[in-house]
Amino acid sequence: MQEREFERLGSTCTLKTDARLIAATNRDLADCVEKKTFRADLYYRLNVFPIQVPPLRDRAEDIPVLVRHFVQHFARRMNRVIDTIPSDTMEALVRHSWPGNIRELQNLVEHSVILSSGPVLRVPLAGLQSGAAASRGSVKRRTLEEAEREHILNTLKETKWVVSGARGAASRLGMNRSTLQLRMKKLGIARPGM
Repeated sequence: MQEREFERLGSTCTLKTDARLIAATNRDLADCVEKKTFRADLYYRLNVFPIQVPPLRDRAEDIPVLVRHFVQHFARRMNRVIDTIPSDTMEALVRHSWPGNIRELQNLVEHSVILSSGPVLRVPLAGLQSGAAASRGSVKRRTLEEAEREHILNTLKETKWVVSGARGAASRLGMNRSTLQLRMKKLGIARPGM
């Protein structure tokens, strides 16, 4: 690896390569080297250009983008059309702690695409809520309506109160304009100054 040379199994001819090795782990390898549970020489060969990627639970803002990406990917692969992700579903996904990281999210979305019979993504939230409640026992609990209201308000502020269109709040929330307007009316959300 260090000399960028290798021999094929059973061969005596040495070949040169310009390959790069990329490795990933969720462990602190420096700590493992110190505890002598990981080889120091291998660690120093791998640790040329380390990139730290925080776990998904620390990047909640990435979850809606990832959910939409996985929904499009699996829907296309299964010849399905799923164009709506309910805002309460998205809020539950954002609140979840994701102990299985992106693989857990990806598997859940694939499972949900399989279960969804129409254009609306149906996610079995019961399992998520129990896991989220266990991991966030000390967090002040909000009702789903409060969480939805806050999520819609934040999205409206981000879009400068533009409701429809490609860059509007409805699109970002994964719902139709009319559905968003109905939710806003139900939740008592009105544009300031109106």
